[in-house]
Amino acid sequence: MTFITSINSLEEFLKRPETKPVCEYIEGKIVEKPMPKGKHSRLQLKICNQINQVGENQKIAYAFPELRCSFGTRSIVPDIAVFAWPRIPFDEDQEVPNDFLLPPDWAIEILSPEQSSNRVIGNILYCLEHGCQLGWLIDPGDRSILVFQPGQQPKLCQGNQPLPILNRLDLVLNAEQIFAWLKMG
Repeated sequence: MTFITSINSLEEFLKRPETKPVCEYIEGKIVEKPMPKGKHSRLQLKICNQINQVGENQKIAYAFPELRCSFGTRSIVPDIAVFAWPRIPFDEDQEVPNDFLLPPDWAIEILSPEQSSNRVIGNILYCLEHGCQLGWLIDPGDRSILVFQPGQQPKLCQGNQPLPILNRLDLVLNAEQIFAWLKMG
């Protein structure tokens, strides 16, 4: 985590131009998020594709990669932000807006080697405090997924144990399946 600077408000942060790598606004500070690498990118794409294959056609949910979500006093960019279809803030032309000023229903983070797990968990917990229904912290290093749900202890999932999924989404995933996607040869 690279701390860049402090600013006074979320509104002030949102007026700034986007950067590469992307920055988040957390606790009054601008924090640089690490650029995704190979394993991260592969998992991110495959998970988005799996969720959207089931969720978009039935208008149940949609998974957005690297979508800025600004709410409360933070502006974060989960690796995958999943929104239940009725909560997607379509504009007057029924198009996806540029700005999402609400928390996702399901926040998925894929831990990079140079990332602080506590900062990432802090963002997931912040999402849950603001109405998010589900959070995953995927750790490719030890092939585990830490699952967060409101009012429950975190649950460490490995192997073929089914993972909790957003309600109404007809999808069955487990850690073994997700990490198998890393093999492409």
